[in-house]
Amino acid sequence: MKEYIADQAATLDHPVVSQQEWLEARKKLMQKEKELTHLKDDLTRLRMQLPWVKVEKNYIFQGLDREYTLSDLFDGRSQLIVQHFMLGPDWKEGCPGCSFLADHVDGALVHLMNHDVSYVAISRGTMADIEPFRKRMGWGFKWVSSNKNDFNYDFHVSATPEDIANNEMIYNYEKIPVTEKELPGFSVFYKDENGDIFHTYSTYARGADILLNTYNFLELTPKGRNEEDTMDWVKHHDKYQTKAPEAHSCCSH
Repeated sequence: MKEYIADQAATLDHPVVSQQEWLEARKKLMQKEKELTHLKDDLTRLRMQLPWVKVEKNYIFQGLDREYTLSDLFDGRSQLIVQHFMLGPDWKEGCPGCSFLADHVDGALVHLMNHDVSYVAISRGTMADIEPFRKRMGWGFKWVSSNKNDFNYDFHVSATPEDIANNEMIYNYEKIPVTEKELPGFSVFYKDENGDIFHTYSTYARGADILLNTYNFLELTPKGRNEEDTMDWVKHHDKYQTKAPEAHSCCSH
């Protein structure tokens, strides 16, 4: 209640101006927005120009009904996005932040699949850990286990036993203390006509913010993200008090 009152007071204290003054301020802000859009375009071009690394290791992943090679996960397409999903061995549910991000995937999936991009989540938990949670969340994207290979270790999203013993691991391109055995991120791969696979990009921590469209909505609002710490308000979507409305026809007669 106190937080609501504080937020309400902040809103009441906000400058209130004429329509003309608002329009002038809005146009000034729009120039900054355009600058950011152009900077993002430049950043995308630089990302596309990054050199690649050929993937030499033969990773075998466990699926629900079969094993998959990394090549299999492309599913006939040339590009693959991997979500490094924090769900370790014997975990009963995935990380709320990774789950928040995963909630944004299924709506985009049909568009990605029809634009030469496949998407898969990969976790170190076994399929016995993964599948009940995937069903509970109602997600449709492919999700496989790297429990029997070094994929998570090689892409620096899981702490090795040695990392844990030394309390130091590489994450987000620097050495950090081991505070979590599993950490989030995304990696992207390309497969050429010869079947060779290349690692083209990885991003970690807040580098994945670009995929959190809920934040893009929130940043249009007066309160913005309205959080003290990143995702401190986020829950698994089945744990919120207010549920999303079910889909229904608005044009029934």
